Amino acid sequence: MVNTLLLPELREMLADENQAELREFCVALNPGRTAEFMEGLSDLEVWSVLQFAEPDRRAEIFGYFPEERQVAMLEVQQPDQVAELVEEIPADDRVDLIQELPDDRVDQIMPLLPLEDRRDIQRLQSYPEGTAGALMTTEVAMLSENLTAREALEELGRQASELETIYYLYVVDENRLLRGIVSTRQLVSSLVRPTRTLGEMMESDLVVAIASDDQETVAQAVEKYNLLAIPVVDSGRQLLGIITHDDVIDVVREELAEDAQRIAAVAPLEDDYLRIGLWTLSWKRGIWLTILFFAALLTAFALRHYELELEKFTWLVWFIPLIISAGGNSGSQSATLVITAMTSGEVEFRDWPRVMYREVLVSLTLGGFLSLIGWLVAIFIAPNLKDALVIPLTLLSVIVCGCLCGGALPILFKRLGLDPAMMSNPFVAGIVDILGIVIYINIARFVLA
Repeated sequence: MVNTLLLPELREMLADENQAELREFCVALNPGRTAEFMEGLSDLEVWSVLQFAEPDRRAEIFGYFPEERQVAMLEVQQPDQVAELVEEIPADDRVDLIQELPDDRVDQIMPLLPLEDRRDIQRLQSYPEGTAGALMTTEVAMLSENLTAREALEELGRQASELETIYYLYVVDENRLLRGIVSTRQLVSSLVRPTRTLGEMMESDLVVAIASDDQETVAQAVEKYNLLAIPVVDSGRQLLGIITHDDVIDVVREELAEDAQRIAAVAPLEDDYLRIGLWTLSWKRGIWLTILFFAALLTAFALRHYELELEKFTWLVWFIPLIISAGGNSGSQSATLVITAMTSGEVEFRDWPRVMYREVLVSLTLGGFLSLIGWLVAIFIAPNLKDALVIPLTLLSVIVCGCLCGGALPILFKRLGLDPAMMSNPFVAGIVDILGIVIYINIARFVLA
């Protein structure tokens, strides 16, 4: 409501070219709130308002708009204004934005950037997508180990405006080799001993990421050690940049979204759901649906193979949906729990005996309970009590089979170097459906013989 009420005032200020009030608007609130108040403006109006902010403040406010809107503005505005803004955007974020722009637009903007920024962008673009190098920012506080606490604070004051974060100060030698780390808190606390050097107070036992490391591995390290930022180094331990916790949060969200899509048997989407092309969306969904379709055909062939038994004991047909759903649902539950546990690092390949042990116990418990319910229903449908035993015995067997498949297959995929989420719920359900029919008919053959 507040946003809506402010829009006419913003438009009136723009119409009157009220520079004083527009400048005040750009600095009066938190940058995120300022961007929120401008959500109802057109892209042209937003850009016009941003021109009344100082370059660094303009970049801060701009960063809170959705990426698609940022790209839309950069595509149509004056190249010199765009270059001035891009220069102030954090290194990792501006690389992501530039990669979204058309090539001809990039060719217009890049020559207008300072040489150092151009080289930085090209260097970050050289790292493969999904690696620590592609995720890092090069705006990092690097200080010599010979600096005293007071000298370090003075140097930090000179660098601060160019840095994305100063949670940690990275101590390097003359070749930029990472020697240690000093937190800002440590530095301030050391002012009581102003002659103490960074080399004396730094921690040398560091958690680092190699530039070629997978971003998911980096995210797990940040989570495990509760870091606000993690340094990125090359194979020679030269400091290249840092990955901050906000970038790690983005990675976690991205990986969770990919896993959720794979669990639902959808190839991961490279773009937002509402932005991705319909043909691309259809392809990513259709390829797995086709695979699952042929898996379902195997279930149909299995039923045809046992056609004589089903014709002889027609009451067995009534329970087929129950048998299939019980096995598929139990397998899907196990697969989901194991996949999420593996994604969060709770379960590794070495834990497979414990996983199987737990799944056996849980499946026997669940299978026993549902088998009892199934038997109580079957005694009213089957010709006699002996024949009714087919249903509880099948349910118990199918649920145990489903849980073991759901627990084992993601671990097996991980061992083979594949994403465990590829062993999705529909995939597990399809496998268990076929096994369920085979188990069902063979138990019926034994009991009804």
